[in-house]
Amino acid sequence: MTDTNDLNIPEQMRSAQWTTVPMESSLKVNPATPLPKSARSLPKNSALVKISYASINPVDYKIAEFGPGRYAAMGKGPWIPASDYAGTVINTNLPHIKPGDLVAGSVVVPKYGALSEYAVIEGADNVAKLPEGVDLKNAASLGIAGQTAMQCIVPNVKEGGGSKVIINGASGGTGTFGIQIAKILGCTVTAICSGANVELCKSLGADKVIDYKAVDVIEELKKDGAQYDLLVDNVAMGGPIFVQSHHYLKDTGLYVAIAGSPNLSSIIGMAKILAQPSWLGGSRRKGKFIARKPGNEEFVRMATWIKDGKLKPHIEKVYALEEAGDAFKALKSGRTRGKLVIRVSEK
Repeated sequence: MTDTNDLNIPEQMRSAQWTTVPMESSLKVNPATPLPKSARSLPKNSALVKISYASINPVDYKIAEFGPGRYAAMGKGPWIPASDYAGTVINTNLPHIKPGDLVAGSVVVPKYGALSEYAVIEGADNVAKLPEGVDLKNAASLGIAGQTAMQCIVPNVKEGGGSKVIINGASGGTGTFGIQIAKILGCTVTAICSGANVELCKSLGADKVIDYKAVDVIEELKKDGAQYDLLVDNVAMGGPIFVQSHHYLKDTGLYVAIAGSPNLSSIIGMAKILAQPSWLGGSRRKGKFIARKPGNEEFVRMATWIKDGKLKPHIEKVYALEEAGDAFKALKSGRTRGKLVIRVSEK
């Protein structure tokens, strides 16, 4: 770790901060934000990173705006949002990185703080050293969406080919990564999205695309018969597509949903997936939900795929830090394709 007296870091930094719900209504740049208190005296297993880019995810506002837990989890505002980041190590006591390394990962949720020029990242699994040649903008997009897709797909398919996968909600951040990851692993992919995103999903490698606005998705899947090994659901938490999945998932097939926001419908959905028998309206197929876990090896694997040209993050737009409110407004619309990235500072 570099002596703090030798660090060339300012007393203040630029950040985007919010104070009231909805987040985007009060999100503004503060050019005189104090550096994190621990920037000059790093806690164990951490790194001070100068952030170049951040990307945003639904979890960045769903948990933050969830009133009952906001103050308990995040402390007193103003708050700096976002979790996914990419940047340059300024100082660290982690053994796998050093000052000057380009890194990416996610700030621990619900601390957030990626929309700031400097952040203290805690935990080795949240700081991945990037392979040479990986663009920081692309690396910033991986984080939560990319790792969620990895954890939904990689453990549940045969690497090298043969598995058939359905991805519901295929045009969002997790879905666009999911299509590509499944194809890299040799899977046959059926993607479900709106008509406006059919060509996008095809361009990412989907073998078949179902427009949920044009046809009944469940009836369309039934036509294929019980041939699929995995159904990744980025939209619903349980629901008809799970209950009816015995028509299109094999006996050994698996339904996987990504963990949703902390509300009653999500809790009911999780209960259906985990416990409700078919005679009470549950499914005849096994289901589980995934809450993304950080991990360096997984992150580096994705970054290496980017370097090798196998994985291409679909970034719909790059916003300036001053436009962070617009980025969150777009994310909340539910109509974004792929990822939204925010440029925090120049490298």
